[in-house]
Amino acid sequence: MLKKLVTPATLIAAMLAATPAAAQDKPVAEASSPGGVIKVALFLDGDGRVSYTITRRGTPIVAPSRLGFLLTDARKIERSLGFVSAETRDFDETWEQPWGEWRRIRNNYRELKVHFRETTALARVMDVTFRLYDDGVGFRYEFPDQPNLKAANIADELTEFAFAQDGTAWWKPAFLWNREEYLYNKTALSAVGTADTPVTIKFADGSYAALHEAALVDYSGMAVARTEGNTLRAALTPGAGRAKVTKTGAWSTPWRTLILSDDAPGIYMSHLMLNLNEPNKLGDMSWFKPGKFAGVWWNMIKGDWTWARGPKHGATTANVKHYIDFAAANKIPNVLVEGWNVGWDGDWFGNGNDMNFAQPTEDFDADALAAYGKAKGVRLIGHHETGGAASHYESQFDAAFKFAADHGEMVVKTGYVTDAAQIERVDPDGTKLREWHESQWMSNHHLRVLQAAAKYHVAIDSHEPIKGTGLQRTYPNWVGREGSRGMEYNAWGAKNPPEHEANLVFTRMLEGPMDFTPGVLSLTGQGDSPILSTEAKQLALYVVLYAPVVMAADTPENYAKHMGAFQFIKDVPTDWEETRMLNGEPGDFTTIVRKERGGENWYLGAITDEQARTLDVALDFLTPGKTYLAQIYRDGDDATYETEKRHSIVIEQRRVTSADRLSLKLAPGGGQAIRFVAQGKK
Repeated sequence: MLKKLVTPATLIAAMLAATPAAAQDKPVAEASSPGGVIKVALFLDGDGRVSYTITRRGTPIVAPSRLGFLLTDARKIERSLGFVSAETRDFDETWEQPWGEWRRIRNNYRELKVHFRETTALARVMDVTFRLYDDGVGFRYEFPDQPNLKAANIADELTEFAFAQDGTAWWKPAFLWNREEYLYNKTALSAVGTADTPVTIKFADGSYAALHEAALVDYSGMAVARTEGNTLRAALTPGAGRAKVTKTGAWSTPWRTLILSDDAPGIYMSHLMLNLNEPNKLGDMSWFKPGKFAGVWWNMIKGDWTWARGPKHGATTANVKHYIDFAAANKIPNVLVEGWNVGWDGDWFGNGNDMNFAQPTEDFDADALAAYGKAKGVRLIGHHETGGAASHYESQFDAAFKFAADHGEMVVKTGYVTDAAQIERVDPDGTKLREWHESQWMSNHHLRVLQAAAKYHVAIDSHEPIKGTGLQRTYPNWVGREGSRGMEYNAWGAKNPPEHEANLVFTRMLEGPMDFTPGVLSLTGQGDSPILSTEAKQLALYVVLYAPVVMAADTPENYAKHMGAFQFIKDVPTDWEETRMLNGEPGDFTTIVRKERGGENWYLGAITDEQARTLDVALDFLTPGKTYLAQIYRDGDDATYETEKRHSIVIEQRRVTSADRLSLKLAPGGGQAIRFVAQGKK
């Protein structure tokens, strides 16, 4: 008689089969958003593992997905959790932004807080808080101060996002050398690799989701990595030590966020990211004035001028005066100057310890230029390139920001040009370490920059930054950031393809304002190499890619050759009362309209990828009963990004009302910009 062989695997299978099926059939807690659109449920299985699900209008969005943590020096927090209690609360307010795409934001959610405690001797407590909106969900972990978790040394999160259906995903790779400056991949959701967030998904049923995080404070940035099927799991950015994150006392994670919508415009129109951040901590922000800037920049990017001193030095007194004159003549309130300070000579890439942010070079008369600009109504925008030497920068905070304030600089552009994982950190004992751009230490560094700058009424536009997570609500002097491939790539060999900006709208722009530096009307980079855009599209980008401080990136000499188109750049504001997306699909096209803050005029920007398109739009966003003069900047009938016809542009006018429709004809790689000037009653 043969005996059945019992192996460890069959024993485990038998144990799992004996687990009560009902353990995950009935939720331990659940709640719905204020309008009943989105529902979250939490479950415990027979091993005490917590999972959650999300449904939208009854359709599963997130299938059971595990929660928990791996620690470097203690047992993981995942098994043997028991349900303690849960409570809900409702919240509804409307708050006002000092600047932004919308003046007023409604913050209406139902909060579900669920308390768990380990059933083992450790008895560690873990709370999970969900905030449910009708257009999305945010959740975070919260840990009270407790004797068996005085310090949490986190190796990684076990947070899962097991999407209930496959779809198409737009994403860019994480943890590669060039930080976040990569083109977007368009793949099946089930083919995503390790990705930076936001990750934008179009499900098989046509609905959309955007996966990201909000309120990244004292924590490392979250990427996601596919495990199997449609499941993505959190992958925290490493730090300089063994633990990716170290927390003590009571602490919480950033919010893990999902914006959910029937269509692509809905994910852009969500306020979830801003609402999950704390209110303004800086108080009165009336000292900051949104506006455009010209700059001693594009000639350096192209290689015609240098940041370093020498015969081609760009930041000379004479050159800057020329740009101030140009800005004043065209009512541009700011001029950026890069390479003005000591430290650029030699090998500064990844080695910024020679940078001095309060010492100009001998050919840059900072005092005279500040006075010259003030007399003409033009401020300088300073530039602090750290070369990745973040601790060296911190040692100069007071001197650097006092210098900026003393010279009338309302905005400073910061930079962290070095390879990923090469930020130089110097601890108080002199130990030198290397950090990633999105590590816990760097998330705290960026807040220290904001706080130091705010003392001197200086705003920050950060390049090579940590990702945007809505913190401009809490620190409204964080007025811009780069964090993706901008216009500078069009100066070089591997140019941005025509679809790039339509990808940014539904991915990077969900993080917040981007300093893309649009408006290169010459449409040429190094060696007169062609930029893959039409002239009209360059204008449309001022509406489509939002930033409260936005560059007129081309040179005065090039703008003089395109004064008709340049008029739109002169006219378009950078601060808005209201924003609407009229149509759009990631990587393909979009049309956005914005109403100027404190005025009656509207502005429209429409862009496409390499495909020509005709978009029909209703003008019902205009005020009924008013007539508007539509000043139209459109692609010529023969325009295309592929030839010199990229400069073909038609500038025309017509009178319209809210009852009208417009047919927007976009050339390959093209766009259209319209200024609607209110005329009064019809």
